[in-house]
Amino acid sequence: MATLTIILTDGPYISECAEMAVKIAKAALVHHKVNIFLYLDAVHIPKGSQNPVHFVNIGRLFEELASNGATIRACPRCAAARGYQAADGVCQEYLPGIEITSLYDLAEMLKESDKVIALSK
Repeated sequence: MATLTIILTDGPYISECAEMAVKIAKAALVHHKVNIFLYLDAVHIPKGSQNPVHFVNIGRLFEELASNGATIRACPRCAAARGYQAADGVCQEYLPGIEITSLYDLAEMLKESDKVIALSK
């Protein structure tokens, strides 16, 4: 099975990168393994307490992707710099299925990927 990796750097609600990643990942999950790596401000996407009034809750869409088989990981240095802490990958502030792991995970994702998409403004 082919593998697609999506790298995101923008936080939620400042661009359409996260929404575009969801659309691409949903379509790809039909025939591909999908990895998503959250880097820089994108580590804010899976914060569970977000409750946007005028926008779709992008974190919930990422939670749905994870429950449908996408592997979603966040950079630990980026997350820690923004106040997120993880124990064994699990961050209490994150929605289920999304982990803060290692920058080395990105290297592994890239190594196994047939295609890579980086979304940033």
